[in-house]
Amino acid sequence: MANVSTARKLGIAARIAGQQVKGSRTFGAVMSGARATLKHFAGIAHQLWLEITGFAFLVFAAAGGFATYREYNSFHAGKGTSSHLALAAGFTLVFGWFGLSSFWRAKARSRR
Repeated sequence: MANVSTARKLGIAARIAGQQVKGSRTFGAVMSGARATLKHFAGIAHQLWLEITGFAFLVFAAAGGFATYREYNSFHAGKGTSSHLALAAGFTLVFGWFGLSSFWRAKARSRR
């Protein structure tokens, strides 16, 4: 008769115990609750991410708005070029759009 080591016996016992636990209703309920909790917190984290990036984009758009104002004044004073004014205005519009659309997405997620 072959001798079975203690480690092997413990491994077999652990595997059998694991199979028993996985088959229990309690384990299924705990796993279902954990999945629901993680899904909920992941949704909250995603909404927070959208709101933070939206805020950052709106801050960049505000800085672009100040630059657009400065370029507009220098253009009308004859010191600036129309390309600088267009670039500043384009920057402001693009980052404003990114910021607003990020908040709209966050609001749509909160409705679900």
